[in-house]
Amino acid sequence: MYIGIDLGTSSVKMILINHKQEILSNAHCSLSTQTPKDGYNEQNPKEWILATEKCLDILKKSSPKEFKSVISIGISGHMHGATLIDRKGKIIRPCILWNDTRAFVECKEFENQEYDVRKISGNIAMPGFTAPKINWLRKNEKENFDKIFKVLLPKDYLRYYLTGEFFSEMSDASGTLWMDVKNRKWSENLLAASFLTENNMPKLIEGNQEAGFLNNKFRKKYEFDNNVIVVGGAGDNAAAAAGMGIIQEKQSFISLGTSGVFFTPTSNFITNTEKAVHSFCHCLPNKWHLMSVMLSASNCLDWISLITENSIKESLKNAEIFSDQSDNVLNAPYFLPYLSGERTPHNDPHVRGSFHYLKTTNDKASLQYSVLEGVSFGILDGVKSIETVNNNFTQILMVGGGSRSSFWINLLASIINKKLSVCDQSEFSAAIGVARLAMFSDNNITDKKSIMKEIEVKKIFNPSDKKISILEKRYKNWKEIYLSNKKINKMYLI
Repeated sequence: MYIGIDLGTSSVKMILINHKQEILSNAHCSLSTQTPKDGYNEQNPKEWILATEKCLDILKKSSPKEFKSVISIGISGHMHGATLIDRKGKIIRPCILWNDTRAFVECKEFENQEYDVRKISGNIAMPGFTAPKINWLRKNEKENFDKIFKVLLPKDYLRYYLTGEFFSEMSDASGTLWMDVKNRKWSENLLAASFLTENNMPKLIEGNQEAGFLNNKFRKKYEFDNNVIVVGGAGDNAAAAAGMGIIQEKQSFISLGTSGVFFTPTSNFITNTEKAVHSFCHCLPNKWHLMSVMLSASNCLDWISLITENSIKESLKNAEIFSDQSDNVLNAPYFLPYLSGERTPHNDPHVRGSFHYLKTTNDKASLQYSVLEGVSFGILDGVKSIETVNNNFTQILMVGGGSRSSFWINLLASIINKKLSVCDQSEFSAAIGVARLAMFSDNNITDKKSIMKEIEVKKIFNPSDKKISILEKRYKNWKEIYLSNKKINKMYLI
């Protein structure tokens, strides 16, 4: 038996699978996020621990016999978060999250080095990455910076709590800006740009390699029969890819989660920093991937549902009914989905969300539709950015909470003008992915290649010829609105 833990931004998800990769039980525990200032996003790592233990309790209660025979655990987590540990192993301050934009100035300073930061890291410096956060901390919270013994990514802190070991793996570490991504190792020069050394970092391994054992406290508490192995695991998106068997070129996926992601593997190290495309290691050896990221995706739907006092289900239904009439779509407002700034392709932490072309006849359904459309346009921006350096992908699978909405997937298929596939268990893709990585540690499995099999496609959504031309025009207008809005956004930067 194997456990997959997915430490997400909004929740911890956990699954228990057998050697046939059948999900025997699952658990889900919510997390909170704190926003002390505009652009600031933080979490208390203690919540991760409490949620993880609750999920383990649920799995044990649901499948007691199978739970006891667990061999190994894999952990996935949201990327880039700066989790700071002192020499006593204590948390120094709340974790600064991936969608935190406070370190914009520090990004420019970080890249102002005598060596080519983008060439080494494969990425443009963005406020969401770990390195600029540490540089901000050194300037603004010097007393906390001076306490740093280790800088850990969220899932790696969770691993430390479970095992007492300091490990990270290639896919997650790629998002720090301290890694030589092509050569899959920490960069001495990039670490020095944050006034750190390799001693402040966890040891790097591949996602399928062993990273210690569950400590005695947890082994006894949960009454495991085995000395449970914990493997390297993966960053959340690489984990989701592994969960669907997306490890080869020509494969790809779109995630409609809190953030919006387009992901495609590569067999070589490829970059497009000018369009703010992420170039990271994959979670298996000798594999990389390209990724576009928009900071606000399904959380835009959460936001519009909250302010219109509708449930998510009601908002989706309202938008679907609204869009049945082509005239409604043609005359709908435009929504820029930049509630927390944006990464790909703009690298603009200061831009904010906005509605345009509002009229007295607009109702909440028109706004709800516009939000879904605007997020989908943002996904298209990301797809186009990656296509400039790699257009080999022929298959696009869907994951994330948004993938449960047939209407939204239909709309997105028409906007990007590509066939989209929804898979079984897509909600748990990341947890499945790291559970699969955990299976590599089981010596009884001789055919390791079979572990990363492609997940079964449940339904295929094709673009609507009727909608494509209308949506192409609206996308063109939407792009122009962003450009014209850049001047307006500067007015708010005081």
